[in-house]
Amino acid sequence: MKKIIIILSCIFSFFCICLIGLVTWYSLSLKPVGNDQTIEFAIDPGTPSKIVIDNLYKKGLIKSNKAGYIFIKLNKYNLQAGLYELNTNMTIEEMLTKINKGEVIDNSIKVTFIEGQKLTNFEPSEDGRVVEEGVKLKSFAKTISANFPYTEQEAVELMTNEEYIKELIEKYWFLTDDILNDKLYYALEGYLAPNTYSFKKDATLKEIIERLLDGTDAILKEHKKDIEDSEYTIHEIITLASIIENETGSQTANADVKDVRAAIAGVFYNRLAIGEPLGSDVTTYYGAKVEMADRDLIKNDRLGIDEINTYTPYNTRVKTGLPIGPICAPSKKSLESALKPEIHEYLFFVADKNGKTYFTKNSEQHNNKIAELKRQGLWYEYK
Repeated sequence: MKKIIIILSCIFSFFCICLIGLVTWYSLSLKPVGNDQTIEFAIDPGTPSKIVIDNLYKKGLIKSNKAGYIFIKLNKYNLQAGLYELNTNMTIEEMLTKINKGEVIDNSIKVTFIEGQKLTNFEPSEDGRVVEEGVKLKSFAKTISANFPYTEQEAVELMTNEEYIKELIEKYWFLTDDILNDKLYYALEGYLAPNTYSFKKDATLKEIIERLLDGTDAILKEHKKDIEDSEYTIHEIITLASIIENETGSQTANADVKDVRAAIAGVFYNRLAIGEPLGSDVTTYYGAKVEMADRDLIKNDRLGIDEINTYTPYNTRVKTGLPIGPICAPSKKSLESALKPEIHEYLFFVADKNGKTYFTKNSEQHNNKIAELKRQGLWYEYK
């Protein structure tokens, strides 16, 4: 009996020591890092609290992200998006209180980059056809130029500078040597996350670009396990997501489809599995360096058969497999669909003039669906 009491006393003492150690570690972890450094810290709309804590740790503003997880679980904070000035002499509580109150930097501005846009627009058609007045083909470079004192050309030049691209590859885990391929039109195409961001009005071009890459980092980190488990590389996943983005109509128009992006992803995966070309029009336009808005929506003039059949490393009508790289900036939903496609047997899809998408299993069904849409007046006519 005495031996049992001794053993139980030892176990109890061990747990007490562990508990005291844990409480001490937690208490010390919440204290300031020190050094009296002021650091700008940005939070994008919709950023999960766990990612906010991770970013505070990555910026050297807190001692432990694990202690941060515990603290934010035990306390209720409404972490508001914006650009903040935080100091390493602040405790976690002081930082999160400031963020909770939305005490953003006074000279910050909010800029929205839209999903599905390209890094930059191609020039109008060589035969002189131009985009009609009043129609704006937006791009990431144009958005930067419209909000900051930099030209589109300056933005594009930096985003295609090989030395700078190599620096970014060293800095960001999801950027690989795939983007150094000289056959890519733009190395960072597809890698800049669309969202509303807070910037200083006098932000440098590098600060702007790296804020967008930080946005991509936050999205991809949530799905790192799925990315690692995929048979495709991260470059291929982003490439597929960009095609899904440009091929997808509105979910409202496809109310009868649970997730139209995931369904379209399923078609592409099925085609990849049997070695069938993806046959995506959006990759053909991108490969031909033709703006769809310039030719289809404005001039009512689709790509000619010679352009459709011309090989480019992007044209999935004449090559099997994925294109060489992304064709636009995919949304978070499109990235998630590329990682988790709907499982089905469809090999074709087509959209009507209202954006509703129809899925079919073979070419005969596909052609019949097109004929049906034409009879019903639902086919998009180029006048």
